[in-house]
Amino acid sequence: MADEITILDGGMGQELYRRGGKPASPLWSSQVMLDNPELVIELHRDYINAGAEIISLNSYSATPERLERDAEISLFEPLQKAALQAAQTARQQAGKSIKIAGCLPPLVASYHHELVPNDDQCLSSYKQIVELQAPGVDLFIGETLSTVREAKIVCDAALYTGKPVWISFTVSDTDGTRLRSGESLQSGIDVALKSGAQAVMVNCSIPESVEQSMTILKKLNVRFGGLANGFTSISALKAGGTVDTLKQRDDLGPSDYADHAMKWVEHGATLIGGCCEVGPKHIAEIRNRVSLVQEY
Repeated sequence: MADEITILDGGMGQELYRRGGKPASPLWSSQVMLDNPELVIELHRDYINAGAEIISLNSYSATPERLERDAEISLFEPLQKAALQAAQTARQQAGKSIKIAGCLPPLVASYHHELVPNDDQCLSSYKQIVELQAPGVDLFIGETLSTVREAKIVCDAALYTGKPVWISFTVSDTDGTRLRSGESLQSGIDVALKSGAQAVMVNCSIPESVEQSMTILKKLNVRFGGLANGFTSISALKAGGTVDTLKQRDDLGPSDYADHAMKWVEHGATLIGGCCEVGPKHIAEIRNRVSLVQEY
């Protein structure tokens, strides 16, 4: 099983915030695309050099809904194209044949299932994002999805490109078998697979909840995996808020995080990476652990 493991990258927003040295912005990681795109290229490259085989576009907060609220909608196309250019440049500079994943994130806010727009608006916005990203990505990941219906809408918006679509849900930090909406993870999986998703993951939840989710994911006949975050709690992050309201756990260094990740591997997970507060050193440690397993 270890021979099949694919390493994804870690979080972008928190790492860029830390490296950028500027006050937090509601635009989060997209603000860096405006201020210092070279920083984004550097971080992508660091993940590749750490062993990531898939990197995701740095466009998480560049949705039409977020830009209308926090900045200017006119920035939508420039930010999407800048994110694509940064990832492609990093891949070229690293000289490795890694894949680039398109980013289909929550349109309004992370973790807030009650703010997910109606189906028609979601489909329209995701189609706009897909249209700009499709020419330069190898697959799409619908990530940090907190409701069942988002899974179907993301698949409907992206599958026409002919590129693989992976769905990644965010689950409750007190019950890894339930989405943030309260819906069952199983119902989300069922809809994702019926809608054409080729892989299912759980991301941006605490490692302990990700492991709980593995009891359900391990029953699948498709690839699955986990990308946990390192927050103590996500309750302080409001829609349009800034990430400096969140605190990092002090018990999830690279070795500690890799311990969790290898437990997911024991359940059969073959897609392993990280989310917020998980950086290149964490990914490098996972790469080392996986390589040791593959040697035996």
